[in-house]
Amino acid sequence: MKSRKQIEHLFKAGKTLSAQPLRVYYVLQPLPTGENSLLFGVAVGTKHFKRAVHRNRVKRLIREAWRLQKNALQQQLQESALQMHVFVLYTGKELPDYELIYAKTGIALQKLEEVRVQSAS
Repeated sequence: MKSRKQIEHLFKAGKTLSAQPLRVYYVLQPLPTGENSLLFGVAVGTKHFKRAVHRNRVKRLIREAWRLQKNALQQQLQESALQMHVFVLYTGKELPDYELIYAKTGIALQKLEEVRVQSAS
């Protein structure tokens, strides 16, 4: 997700869920024709990570964990003709290892799948 308008809309109208140290903002809407069903963005604040190399590392870890685990949610969204915008903020204070990020991303994706199921019913 790169559009500033989409990100601003997500923070204004979106809902949040938490899988510490990740905070997830999301918006669920009907799928426009020809568009991707799952749009994703990630950010790490400069408050706890002053060096860009550390922020970039955390973002890489989150993106990789997301890439490996997103398929089930993406399939469900396509079947139900819905689009979800998701933005993940890392709120932790220490540089995480990949196992922690992978586990917490999995928890966040499970919660997002539950949200999708609730909106379908």
